[in-house]
Amino acid sequence: MNIEIDTHSHTLASGHAYNTIREMADAAGKKGLKGLAITEHAVKMPGTCHIYYFQNLRVVPRRQCGIELLLGTELNILNEAGEVDLAQEVLQEMDIAIASIHLPCYKGEYSKEMITRAYVNAMQNEYVDIIGHPDDGRVPVDMQVLAQEAKRTGTLLEVNNSSLRPEGFRVNTMDNCREMLLECKKLGTMVVLGSDSHVDADIANYEYAYRLLEEIDFPEELVANTALDKLKSSLKRNKKA
Repeated sequence: MNIEIDTHSHTLASGHAYNTIREMADAAGKKGLKGLAITEHAVKMPGTCHIYYFQNLRVVPRRQCGIELLLGTELNILNEAGEVDLAQEVLQEMDIAIASIHLPCYKGEYSKEMITRAYVNAMQNEYVDIIGHPDDGRVPVDMQVLAQEAKRTGTLLEVNNSSLRPEGFRVNTMDNCREMLLECKKLGTMVVLGSDSHVDADIANYEYAYRLLEEIDFPEELVANTALDKLKSSLKRNKKA
């Protein structure tokens, strides 16, 4: 399977990553990608950039080092209501937005029912294009409901390669992601592969994601970022345009 755009990456601006936008773009181009999404952690993540960073993204060239950049954010889902930490007027100016649950930022209950409700409510947001790494056993989710609601709302579900690493800090990710993919395969729900790279060397690294897709014979047509144009047309914000 060929992936033309990595949909999840971070630069120095996120506070715990290690390269600039241009360094990340250069690495993506050298790895043969046609596009790269830069998705900095939104404002509630400790150490990340100020809201002014997101409000000023219009000044950054969308074509660098021979590839197209999609500039956006990885939002923090804050509670069961699905609230996120950037306002709609900021999100609508971005090219892409992922919404994820991160333990330092989530203030709701951690039961499966409440976590599932948080994801479902976040997916109602017209500017939430992707649900990021819904595979962490520390925040359990009903994968059938997640896949059903993602299909209904046109939200993409992420297969996060960083989560799937055996040495990763998230819990039971391989089994949880497998369960999610099986539900997506059954329902025809679209997914994306994201490296979640915090350093240029990790861009387009899908070692564990590929392994899991092959194991369950996941259909390529349900992977949105096998082509740049396919990914862009699959983003919820572009469907409504």
